[in-house]
Amino acid sequence: MTDKKEKILQAALKLFAEEGFRPTSTSKIAKKACVSEGLIFRHFGNKDGLLEAIIKEGEEQAKILFADIVLETEPKEVIRKFFELTSKFVNTKDREDFWKLQYKIKWEMEIYGEHKMEPLQLALTNAFKKLGYEKPELEAKLLLINMDGLATRFYLQKNFDVTELVEFMHNKYEL
Repeated sequence: MTDKKEKILQAALKLFAEEGFRPTSTSKIAKKACVSEGLIFRHFGNKDGLLEAIIKEGEEQAKILFADIVLETEPKEVIRKFFELTSKFVNTKDREDFWKLQYKIKWEMEIYGEHKMEPLQLALTNAFKKLGYEKPELEAKLLLINMDGLATRFYLQKNFDVTELVEFMHNKYEL
């Protein structure tokens, strides 16, 4: 990726995360990235194409983060690593705008993308089956919904601390 294309992506990411997608103009992105507005259109087609590129990068980043969990065979480790995932999101200050936008855009654009979570859903369901839970699919869904809610609160509510709740879930599942 060219330096200018990366600058455009970073500027758009920052502005979309802070101000939202709809209110952010391509001229404002160009100004922040120190490029011409035409360059944005040449690289991404339009503002929607720019957002699509950022979301696609989010999907790639999520796959990388999910890989360790999905490939784990020990059921309690699957669940423990899933809880660690929250800490990875929370403790990546250099990528905070990136992940904040991923959550914010779900609400603003009404795009959820539940398909992204399917590998985790399957890994958690299998882990709960191996551990003998009565309703493993529901346990997996419950964890995914809880963690999604925690991440949403963390990114959209100032000073929200997830640590205590993640620790509570560790204890609940005896990890």
